Amino acid sequence: MLDDTIAAVVTPRGEGGVAIIRVSGKRAVEAVAAIFRSKTPLTEVPTHTMHYGHIVDSHGKRIEEVLVAVMRAPRSYTCEDVVEVNCHGGMVASTRVLQTILLQDVRIAQPGEFTKRAFLHGRMDLTQAEAVMDVIRARSERAHVLSLKQLEGSLARSISPIRQNLLDTIAHVEVNIDYPEHDVAHVTYAMVMRCCTETVAQITQLLCTAKEGTVLREGLTTAIIGRPNVGKSSLLNALAQSNRAIVTDIPGTTRDVISENVTVASIPLTLLDTAGIREATDLVEQYGIERAQQVREEAQLVLLVLDRSQPLATNEKQWMLSLRDRAVVVVLNKADLVPQLDVQEIQQYLPDAPCVCVSLLHPPQGIAQLGTAIADVFALGAPAADDITVISNVRQIDLLRQAKESILRAMEAVQQQMPPSLIQIDLHDAWQSLGEIIGDTNSEALLDHIFSQFCLGK
Repeated sequence: MLDDTIAAVVTPRGEGGVAIIRVSGKRAVEAVAAIFRSKTPLTEVPTHTMHYGHIVDSHGKRIEEVLVAVMRAPRSYTCEDVVEVNCHGGMVASTRVLQTILLQDVRIAQPGEFTKRAFLHGRMDLTQAEAVMDVIRARSERAHVLSLKQLEGSLARSISPIRQNLLDTIAHVEVNIDYPEHDVAHVTYAMVMRCCTETVAQITQLLCTAKEGTVLREGLTTAIIGRPNVGKSSLLNALAQSNRAIVTDIPGTTRDVISENVTVASIPLTLLDTAGIREATDLVEQYGIERAQQVREEAQLVLLVLDRSQPLATNEKQWMLSLRDRAVVVVLNKADLVPQLDVQEIQQYLPDAPCVCVSLLHPPQGIAQLGTAIADVFALGAPAADDITVISNVRQIDLLRQAKESILRAMEAVQQQMPPSLIQIDLHDAWQSLGEIIGDTNSEALLDHIFSQFCLGK
């Protein structure tokens, strides 16, 4: 497939000022040159230059006014010849240009195929390739910064010396397996134990960042629960900074789950506004309350909204008891009114849950403090220093854990003074797992799966 020349629209489809069609492969320049009319033939222009002209059909009729950029191998995204055709935005213009290009023995690119070619040609390792989509999908500035660090190769730079240390140790063990007459057992065991201790510490340090990285990458499913008319929908509107949910004084206004993606204190949240939980006689409202209870059970974070101007109700006490082992932030609404709620009583039921006072009148008060409380619950402090690698990819996290388990087995084998041949197996498994992270030891099927999750233009 690397012999094919591929093309795809790399800008979002729809109306816009400019659309870009990327063409990559051995015939990229030749294919576009056949349908491009300008003062200088495209096959004669120097690399990394842009040229004005027109795309024409098979009859020589002009179909689009374009700017064409030429990037010759290996100085391109894919390390192949790449041509990018900049045409007017909109579905019709970009589709006509793409269809005309495809008639020149060019096929449509598969999802992620441009980035896959960049990986296969050695331009980036697998962690950098995965970071490409993380940059695109980042839902907060902090997540974007972490993704850019990955794109620059921070994780690979952390893993490569660990793998090299393991490889040196494996080589030493294998020599002693082949030439046991020259082996000094206690020296080999000491060397392996020293390598394993260092490796476990380094992997553990990386895994300690996984919680923060996962939250910033994937966000938190957040259920807003409480009695009717305590301000749940008002809280969603305040966090979304729009009138996303209907707000009235009539109990039971919200009857279904309303979802909204927001970012609070650089943490992506998928807010789920639920029906007020009470004894309802209306069948539709009963269904809404059942869904609210289901959402509460499945959410990663619960925002329990209480009316600060009223004492705790019996059902609110029961909810708090059921939420003791969950990630909860108590939102005390109507802070502008005379307080009737005893915060110490709340802490008896939820001793570890922070309480934040807010007023959801316009403009809302206390939203910044709510963001800080959410960050504290998930131990998301200040942004990581530039020299700290934060991992967020589930595949990478799982492989790090596998590598750590293999190293721990090797350490146990050393303590039991088992034969070096058995210790070497666990060391090699760890080395292999770390290699899969950066793409040194991956199967074609796994690579196909990873890149299939990319968008078409990447």
